[in-house]
Amino acid sequence: VQLQASGGGLVQAGGSLRLSCAASGSISSRNTMGWYRQVLGKQRDFVALITGSGSADYGDSVKGRFTISRDSAMNTVYLDMNILKPEDTGLYYCYVPTTRGVYWGQGTQVTVSS
Repeated sequence: VQLQASGGGLVQAGGSLRLSCAASGSISSRNTMGWYRQVLGKQRDFVALITGSGSADYGDSVKGRFTISRDSAMNTVYLDMNILKPEDTGLYYCYVPTTRGVYWGQGTQVTVSS
């Protein structure tokens, strides 16, 4: 499984960004897909996930501001991030948990300036 994340960048506080993650390889529309983020020197924190049936879950710090969605036909997951805050800054990783293990993308940097 390969995951290609994109869409990060620099944005002012209060702004919006959309992240994308395209999966290829041995993955189906039934797989859960999601996002974590990490700040240098800190642990990786859960951001959001979406199941194959479309159920979503979010980390407490992003609820009400971020929305995860997917295009199952394209095996692509999106993360719409609104009302961004400086504390949302970090390297965002998409992931896919499978019975063979967890696959991670390469990360895309999001920087929110105050």
